[in-house]
Amino acid sequence: MSPFVIRLARVAGRLSLALAAVVTLVVAFVGLIALTDGAGSGLAAWSTTVAVGAVLALWRGWGRGWPARLVPFLPVIVAAALTATVCVPTVPTTRRPPPALPFVATQHWSLTTGSRVAVYHYPPADPGPRHPVPLVYLNGGPVRGISVLDHRFLQLLARQGHDVYAYEPAGAGRSDLLPMDQYTISRSVRDLAAFVDRLGKGKADVLGFSSGGVVLTRALADPGVAARLHRAIIADPGPMDGPTARIAGPKGRKSARGLAPAMTGPRSTHVPRYAVAFGLMRLGLLTPDTGLIGQAEGDNAFTAADLGSDTASAYCARDAHRIPTEDTARTFSFSPAASLRVQQTIKDSPSIARRLERSRIPAMLMIAECSSQARRWATEILTHDPAVRRTQVMPGVGHHMWNGLDGNNDRAAAVVTAFLRDRSAPVPNHPTRDEIPAFLRDQK
Repeated sequence: MSPFVIRLARVAGRLSLALAAVVTLVVAFVGLIALTDGAGSGLAAWSTTVAVGAVLALWRGWGRGWPARLVPFLPVIVAAALTATVCVPTVPTTRRPPPALPFVATQHWSLTTGSRVAVYHYPPADPGPRHPVPLVYLNGGPVRGISVLDHRFLQLLARQGHDVYAYEPAGAGRSDLLPMDQYTISRSVRDLAAFVDRLGKGKADVLGFSSGGVVLTRALADPGVAARLHRAIIADPGPMDGPTARIAGPKGRKSARGLAPAMTGPRSTHVPRYAVAFGLMRLGLLTPDTGLIGQAEGDNAFTAADLGSDTASAYCARDAHRIPTEDTARTFSFSPAASLRVQQTIKDSPSIARRLERSRIPAMLMIAECSSQARRWATEILTHDPAVRRTQVMPGVGHHMWNGLDGNNDRAAAVVTAFLRDRSAPVPNHPTRDEIPAFLRDQK
């Protein structure tokens, strides 16, 4: 074997060892981030990793002459530089709420629960008969600003004679933040009750979509909150409690997940700091109130593109190449940490089925034909709530039922209006309680 080949093999071996040392230190750093819950913006893990790496480099270089003694420090320096990027914020660490919307005034109401929420009001715009009961909208999230698509749907309901109010949950959109330990599903229910009281118009109709439907379902199971409600519309809900959250079960027709083009735009998950933070949070290895990134910083960093295939899953497969923009980059707002915290409190909650069985508030379920939600999350409500009068499977739509495509907004508005005004349903009442087994089996 030629001397050149031997030298090349030695260099390759040393580079491989150096690379392995760098990878080992980076993995150790990530592990320490999880163990320390990101203490000190990750500096506790970083300083420990660098210190251990330096000690090992000293040990490896012991007895060597200069400058060979410094060679073991090169992987430590490279690893220190790479991991330092996880400790340095790249967005403001104080809250930067979205700018005001140009088409509706943003009010801020302080509720008796301590939440200060952003409120939007669409008064009846139709010259015809006006519905006398105010309609309150609870958006999905669970801690997400109301999308521009949702605002357009609320405007449509107002044009049909409804007095529409919507508020962004505490910590979402233009609402004020809460301490992280106060984001719970029970707090969301109490905020709904406090909002209806603050409205001061007696009982209210409530339309709850997705996680907003979960808040509404749990409100129906709480007699004190339910007393404030006139009628309830639960649209494509998430799981209502811990036992339901553990149900997988069948879903609807195929969604656009995996079929739609990748979302464009900047992603916080392309930045090492936020890729580590959000990734470990999603895996349950960091708590929502981690010391790695603050709540405000996480909200500022998270972008619509970070939702990835979650957005596509809210549309039917046939709509994969025409998914509308739900928000502009400036109006999008989502709190990943607070949302995970609320979701965890749902998973940890005991069954509400027995309490829901005592509900007497007239209710309607809306289920998307191509829903990405487990069907049983909705049918469990139908099974246990005796006051559910109608179930309306919305044809041709995914989880985001009012998406502005093909007259879907008009169809959804017709279903909502028909129920609130006690008119005949524009689509069949299906499934009934007796039809649930067949509905789940057919996945329609």
